[in-house]
Amino acid sequence: MEAWKTELDAIVGARHGGKTDHVLPALRALDARHPHTPEIAAEIAFTHVSRGEDEAAVVAYDRALALGLPSPAEQANALAGRAACLLRLGRAEDAAAGLERARAQFPENAEFAAYLAVALKRAGRADEACALLLDTLLDLSEDVGLSAHQRTLRHLLRG
Repeated sequence: MEAWKTELDAIVGARHGGKTDHVLPALRALDARHPHTPEIAAEIAFTHVSRGEDEAAVVAYDRALALGLPSPAEQANALAGRAACLLRLGRAEDAAAGLERARAQFPENAEFAAYLAVALKRAGRADEACALLLDTLLDLSEDVGLSAHQRTLRHLLRG
């Protein structure tokens, strides 16, 4: 295990009960020593979110994603976190654009459809949001009644 990973785990482990005052400076110091480590940038983003600093979190998420988070799960979590920050900042169109890209990259991740529906609604595109939610519900539901009526519901949605 790389030395930065052990230190990152220790810093993140100290982030309990919303107490993050000491975490951010420690993460920044670690980042200064290992500036090309996407996992550190992602933890900086998560810490900013926990502190209600969405603008700073978006910057950190963008950096973590640009550096190349190593796993699809980490990439997806960063994209979802970034979108949530943009939504809280009132930047629904920016969130929607990012979520469209995230859905293309991770078509199996239904959370992006849900976030996108919120973004579309907030952007004044309620009909698109509703259609997306219904499509997602029909795609994911195992309900017998919905399955039996899926074809008709999809036709009505498109018509």
